[in-house]
Amino acid sequence: MIELAVAIPQTFRDGPVDTVRIRSYVARAEKLGFHSAWVIEQILGSIPSLEPVELLTYAAAVTERIRLGSAVLLTGLRSPVHLAKSLATLDHLSHGRLIVGVGLGGNPGVYPAYGISAERRAARFAEGIRLMKRLWTEPRVTFEGDFWRLQNASMEPKPLQKPHPPVWFGAHHPNALKRAAELGDGFMGAGSLPTAKFREEVKQLREFLEKAGRDPGKFPIGKRVYIAIDKDKARAAKRLGEWFGAFYGKPQLAEEVSIWGPAEECVDRLNEVVAAGARLVMLHPVFDELDHLEQFAAVIAPTLKA
Repeated sequence: MIELAVAIPQTFRDGPVDTVRIRSYVARAEKLGFHSAWVIEQILGSIPSLEPVELLTYAAAVTERIRLGSAVLLTGLRSPVHLAKSLATLDHLSHGRLIVGVGLGGNPGVYPAYGISAERRAARFAEGIRLMKRLWTEPRVTFEGDFWRLQNASMEPKPLQKPHPPVWFGAHHPNALKRAAELGDGFMGAGSLPTAKFREEVKQLREFLEKAGRDPGKFPIGKRVYIAIDKDKARAAKRLGEWFGAFYGKPQLAEEVSIWGPAEECVDRLNEVVAAGARLVMLHPVFDELDHLEQFAAVIAPTLKA
């Protein structure tokens, strides 16, 4: 079965932050039956982008059933102790609907802005994930790591979901895919990656899962897909390029990774994503979000191949 998810409106390039738009969108997504609603992380950048954990908390307050996920939190830039507490709190506030998507991130140049060295950042990232899981599951934690040390520390409340919220990984490098197979509960392919590359990542991930003694068929795999449904393909491509230029600094990336055009053509391209290995497709419109949401439910959902 293919699950359909959506990205929560999070960037506000053409006007002020619009909380009514956010609330209307996530409430409508829930009513239409989407599996989950997701956020992305961009702390530094010229395009106005809301902080992901706080945005998920807002979404939790205005919904009741839809699952809520991050894809991804750059956890290596955060304290795992503080983040574990924030996410455990969010899991309670959402009544156990949280999916924690994590990733290392591809830009070591941002580390000095956080007062952190980029050296050994992969080791720091993995250690932080292990520490969060222990804080979520053990009454008291004594931890002697390379980056963090705790002595008989407790963190309450534990998350509502047991043993903890599912932790999905974003990854590209083989070493990162190996970590996902060993430490993760799911995988989310990046929206900035074309379908062909995603297919290669899924193949490698499944090989690592088998080596780790895990069943690839029971490991959830998703993919963020930037999408613009518009009969005027030139107009859709232009608007996508403008957004990609503002968010990624690469307007040309839109053409490489996005899906756009009439709804029927978009369905064909989305079926390619499914064929590449996605069992959850996260649809991410970057303009006219509510209009897209209705088309996702009316046209995409009934015709996407299982």
